[in-house]
Amino acid sequence: MKKILRSAALAVLLAVLLCALFAPAIAPYDYSRQFRDVPNAPASHQFPMGTDDLGRDRLSRLLYATRISIFLAPAAALISILIALLLSAASQGGAVSGFTTLCLSLPWIFLFIVLRSVLPLNTRPLASILITFGLMGIAGWAWPARIFTASIRQMKQSGWLLQARASGISNPRIAIAHAWPHLRAIAVAQFRILVPAYILSEASLGLLGLGVAEPLPSWGNLLAELQHPARVHDNPWLLAPLALLMMVMISLEVLA
Repeated sequence: MKKILRSAALAVLLAVLLCALFAPAIAPYDYSRQFRDVPNAPASHQFPMGTDDLGRDRLSRLLYATRISIFLAPAAALISILIALLLSAASQGGAVSGFTTLCLSLPWIFLFIVLRSVLPLNTRPLASILITFGLMGIAGWAWPARIFTASIRQMKQSGWLLQARASGISNPRIAIAHAWPHLRAIAVAQFRILVPAYILSEASLGLLGLGVAEPLPSWGNLLAELQHPARVHDNPWLLAPLALLMMVMISLEVLA
């Protein structure tokens, strides 16, 4: 049963990734194209998921939104991992520990919201993407740094490290050939934890109007439409971004 679930989860993620990758070819229209004569249109042959307030095709915007959220959350997670690894390695698991503990004691998601909110809301769309996911990557380094720090401290007391130094092996070679294989598994595990966390964070920011700026779509700003229950009743396709987000989160959890 577990194998079947993992296969299904992998199939879902693969399908989502392919749709995101080939969004320009699959989407019926450009994400910003407006059909002013049919705003808030119901689902039809021309618009399978209807249109929004500005007459933009919801299906096209969902495909492009998936592209942004799916591809940039891993990029932000990679930034966090690299910052955590560099800081932990530079301090060799020592000086950075206290600062890491301080950062972990702060509600980083609220801190991130504050940082994002002080920036101009009329930021250009492409710049808003870099700001949103860049700040995520910078703000989320503390937890993986704590794991890396503990592992580095343990390695400093291990017998193989003392033997390697006694044999005259240089520190760069020890780091690349011996330490990195131990840290790589931790880095992969932390990466898999951070990706869904950042996807959800972007969705939360979008609901608050602090995420990716219009006209670029993301799961966050598409979910903002759910704040109008009457619209959801008239057009159930508004729930599609939420359903897709839940499918991706469940699939990532199954594969974790």
